[in-house]
Amino acid sequence: MADAFAKAFELMSSQDPVLNGIIKTTLEMAFTSSVIALVLGVIIGLLVASNDFTGKKIVVMILRTLMGLPPVVVGIVVYILFSGTGPFGKLGLIYSVELMIIAQIILITPIVAGMTETSMTPIVDRMRPTVKGLRLNPLKSFGLTVTEGKYQLIAVYLFAFARAISEVGAIQIVGGNILYKTRTMTTAIALNYNTGDFSMAVALGIILLLIALGVNLIAALMQMRLKKRYD
Repeated sequence: MADAFAKAFELMSSQDPVLNGIIKTTLEMAFTSSVIALVLGVIIGLLVASNDFTGKKIVVMILRTLMGLPPVVVGIVVYILFSGTGPFGKLGLIYSVELMIIAQIILITPIVAGMTETSMTPIVDRMRPTVKGLRLNPLKSFGLTVTEGKYQLIAVYLFAFARAISEVGAIQIVGGNILYKTRTMTTAIALNYNTGDFSMAVALGIILLLIALGVNLIAALMQMRLKKRYD
C-alpha cells in the first residue's frame, strides 16, 4: 500500500501527459454529464414533487426503479443504438467522449430525479401556502423552490458527480477505453488490474479519490458561503 501511495504522488508530480489526458477526459465526462443530468433530473423531480396527479405513486415508483439501472445494460443499449448498424450510427459517436456523456446522462438523470423528488417534497409542501398566497407563476415558483432547497440540491449534485466519476461499465462499452481519446481513471484502473499492475491500479484509485475529495471540499465551501449569505 505504501508503494501505491508513493507511486500516486510520483505520478501527480511527474506531469505525465498520458495521466493528464486521462484526468482531463475523466473530468470532462463527469462534469458535463452530471451537470446536464442535474438540470434534467431537478426539473423532473420538482415537477413530480410539486404536482398531484393520477398515477403519481406509479411515476415515483418508476423513478426509484430507474435509479438502479444496470450500467452494463445501459452501455449495451446505447452501443447498439449508436453503432454503425444502429438507428443513430450515422452520427459517428461510437467510441467518443460525447457518447460516454450520453450514457452517463441516461444513468444519472433518474438518480437525480428520484433524489430530488424525495428531498424536495417536504420543502414543496411547506411552501405551498406561500406560493398560493403570492400567486407565483410556475417559473417563479420553481426558482423560489430551488433557492429554498439549495443545500439539498448541492448534496444531490455531489452524489451525481460521484456516480459519474466512478462509472466504469457503461463508459467502457461505449467509449472503448481508447488511450488519448476515451480512457478515464476508472477504465485505466480496470485495465491495470487486468494486466496485473496492481500498484498502478491502486495509485490511480488514490488520485481518483483525491479528485473526488477536492470536489467535495469546493462544494462544502459553497454551502458555507450560501449559509452565510441567506441564513
